[in-house]
Amino acid sequence: MDILDLSDYLRFLVRRWRIIAALGLLGTAVGVFVTHTTTPQYQATSTLFVSLQDWDDSVKLNQGNSFAQARVRSYAEVVTSPYVTGPVSELLRLDMTPSQLARKITTEVPLETVLLKITATDTEPARAARISNAVAHRFAEVIAKIERPEGSRLSPVRLSITTHATKPKTPTSPNLVLNLALGLVAGLGLGAGLAVAREALDTSVRSRNDLTRCLAEAGGPPVLGSVALDQSASRHTVAADDDAFGRRAEDFRRLRTNLRFVDIDAPPKVIAVTSAVSAEGKTSISINLASSLAEFGSSVCLVDADLRRPSVASALGLVQDAGLTTVMIGQANAEDVMQSAGAFSVLASGVLPPNPAEMLGSEQFRGVVRALADRFDHVVIDTAPVLPVADTPAMARAVDGYLLAARYGKTSRGQVTDAVRTLQDVGATVLGSVLNMVPAKGGIEQYGYGYRPHASGRRERLRLRLRPRLRRRGGPATIGAFPAPAAPSGKDTTPVAAQEGGDHH
Repeated sequence: MDILDLSDYLRFLVRRWRIIAALGLLGTAVGVFVTHTTTPQYQATSTLFVSLQDWDDSVKLNQGNSFAQARVRSYAEVVTSPYVTGPVSELLRLDMTPSQLARKITTEVPLETVLLKITATDTEPARAARISNAVAHRFAEVIAKIERPEGSRLSPVRLSITTHATKPKTPTSPNLVLNLALGLVAGLGLGAGLAVAREALDTSVRSRNDLTRCLAEAGGPPVLGSVALDQSASRHTVAADDDAFGRRAEDFRRLRTNLRFVDIDAPPKVIAVTSAVSAEGKTSISINLASSLAEFGSSVCLVDADLRRPSVASALGLVQDAGLTTVMIGQANAEDVMQSAGAFSVLASGVLPPNPAEMLGSEQFRGVVRALADRFDHVVIDTAPVLPVADTPAMARAVDGYLLAARYGKTSRGQVTDAVRTLQDVGATVLGSVLNMVPAKGGIEQYGYGYRPHASGRRERLRLRLRPRLRRRGGPATIGAFPAPAAPSGKDTTPVAAQEGGDHH
């Protein structure tokens, strides 16, 4: 188990700030509710002075003062005794027993003094003052009887009321400010505790550090990038078509660059994109990886090898019925069923077979992939999830490596580890992983260094995008028109608006 430091806890609190804020507001609301529903209580205080009589010289006076200080603490216990509260209850005709009255009375002896303060609490301010004064008078009488020597008519101890209780003007409780502060602190504390508890119980991947630790447990393939969440991704399948220099488009360019440096001596040419479970956005990553590789000037073919829930064709607005399986059973050549998605070519899934795992592990599949690798600079294969089915590990011999997609806040750490180990068990190479659908304000940094729009900005962006093509072809091109790959045997299909697919984001 990882040891958490202060920065981890602070990150948890920032990440769960909504819960903390909500509970803080709830605690404040509870404080307001308690304040308005609690019956107001008033307090009235009377003060007595304890002294000794007939001690005239200074020595005796000092001794009497020390005696009174020691005695007055014992007197405080007598205030709430039935000898005091019983007669007071009868005198004031209170509808309460002596013990009930005693619970309304408190005493205080200031340090190093001979003063005794008697405080009465009641829902009526006038009655609180009457109770305090009555208790003070009755208490003085009781002490005089207790301290009077047998056979003597006078007590050496005298209790004088120095301050009579008056009717209080404002209640002492409920205290609105105190209740609000206590409610807010309690709510924030509960929210912070709940935030830490949820983080402790949450096993989903929520940062690149989380993903890095999961991959390290499974042998250490690197994290190659993070892709920001874009709510409009279903309408703009290719990120560069929506905003050529937007954050999401730049994330895929960064992923493309990192893939090129995974193995400099033998860079991967056939890349299979997969995920641990479904709905991780692997299809979106496959499409945009193919687009970013093509943008760099390479010829790219995207193959939909998810023979259970294919979604590449529907996402790009292409025909799905003819494709990979059509070629594998010998009904057509790859050139006959290949379609164009603008900058890159697409080999759709074709008709779904009853035995996907067997077909993807066959020599026919390896032959199709080998032929595509000979024709194109890069082949990107969209595959089925690793854990639910055996399709993806079955094609391990046909690809150079796997790129594992993990979805922010959904994919669990255990799923990532199990997926990597499943691929490693069949001898497959895991090139790395990418954290997908990361919220704009969490998980990855946002540096905000983009292109500044100006009048000629579009022409300049077109020129920058065409520069690799000019170098590759060695000739000029018309600004504003993108040369498309050669149409395969009249089967070119113009892309239409992307639709949401089974695993498309």
